[in-house]
Amino acid sequence: MIQALMDPKTVRRRHDREIVSLAVPAFGALVAEPLFVIVDSAIVGHLGTPQLAGLGVAAALLMTAVSVFVFLAYATTAAVARRVGAGDLASAIRQGMDGIWLALLLGVAVVAVTLPTAPWLIDIFGASDTAAPYAITYLRISSLGIPAMLIVLAATGILRGLQDTRTPLYVAIGGFAANAVLNVGLVYGAGLGIAGSAWGTVIAQCGMAVAYLIVVVRGSRKHGASLRPDTAGIRASAQAGAPLLVRTLSLRAVLLIATAVAARLGDAEIAAHQIVLSLWSLMAFALDAIAIAGQAIIGRYLGAGDADGARQVCRRMVQWGIASGVVLGLLIVAARPLFLPLFTGDSVVHDTLLPVLLVVALSQPIAGVVFVLDGVLMGAGDGRYLAGAMLVTLAVFAPVALLVPTLGGGLTALWWAMTLMMAVRMLTLWYRTRSGLWIVTGASR
Repeated sequence: MIQALMDPKTVRRRHDREIVSLAVPAFGALVAEPLFVIVDSAIVGHLGTPQLAGLGVAAALLMTAVSVFVFLAYATTAAVARRVGAGDLASAIRQGMDGIWLALLLGVAVVAVTLPTAPWLIDIFGASDTAAPYAITYLRISSLGIPAMLIVLAATGILRGLQDTRTPLYVAIGGFAANAVLNVGLVYGAGLGIAGSAWGTVIAQCGMAVAYLIVVVRGSRKHGASLRPDTAGIRASAQAGAPLLVRTLSLRAVLLIATAVAARLGDAEIAAHQIVLSLWSLMAFALDAIAIAGQAIIGRYLGAGDADGARQVCRRMVQWGIASGVVLGLLIVAARPLFLPLFTGDSVVHDTLLPVLLVVALSQPIAGVVFVLDGVLMGAGDGRYLAGAMLVTLAVFAPVALLVPTLGGGLTALWWAMTLMMAVRMLTLWYRTRSGLWIVTGASR
């Protein structure tokens, strides 16, 4: 109501300040996370090729396991932000604690499954006889840090819901620095080899979890929120996260299908695909930062009962998504001569990459809209629609991608299929936001 009486330019500036203040630190935290694996790879790589190969297989398994549970952050952000908007900080933190307890339960369950099945999992991923022992060692030790990793996800969701993305940035930087120091000390100083790298990561992740818990416990004491586990609350958190789990698994299936198809196209194609996928993921960090801001801001507006404000900020964020996509697309095109030599000197891979990068550049504005609307609907707690929309997208993408080797077109055709996937996502998300059915006000959906 107040916003409706304000000058439109003033409203836009206010939204811009909110988006930037949340998105910039969120981007820093997102970029810091994959640096854990990069540091581990750099340090373990000097031990030998088998050790590095073992780390590669084990790290892929760990990252897959953790990424599946990213709903702990998304669902918690939306639920907490709604209660912040409603002015009930005690209930917001209580809701967040339910997410942390759920994260702990899931983490313990994953560890219980991973420890005895580590050799089987490594074998399925095709590790060589020389790399397998190192992979098993790294996976078993690192899996002990999974409960801490999932607690970090849930606690990050709490702070995002509280409109705080700076603390996660500081914790991520501290965790990255600790991981680097611990890895060097344990791998070389203590002579533990790849086991030292795994223990260093576990200790760093546990330290991050403790840092988050200290912040959350202080907040709970300040606002009188209970820290005890609540069965009904944990069940509600799981129910809110289940549709987002379906969404995430469907998205992972898209990426796995794309990689499988690229592998069938040839060695140059799969090499080029991995490079493009890495760049695509980096672009996704920038766009996902805006989506995270959307989750927090939209949840807060809906919790405060301000439907008009939610619509206005949604429109502004779409503009941000399009503009960011255009900038990223131009950067990809302009920086091609600079970054291609960093990845490979193979001229065949270079020739394969060039047309694919143009396709990726053209698709970035679409990706910008997709990430923003995804964040808006997550902030609104519209998980069921997101799950259904992603299943529809997977159903459209899979047959098109699988036909690429038969119909021809090579890797460029595969990435046109990826662009089709993003276009379908954009259309399904745009339809939902235009319908207004996502706008449900109040402290809970």
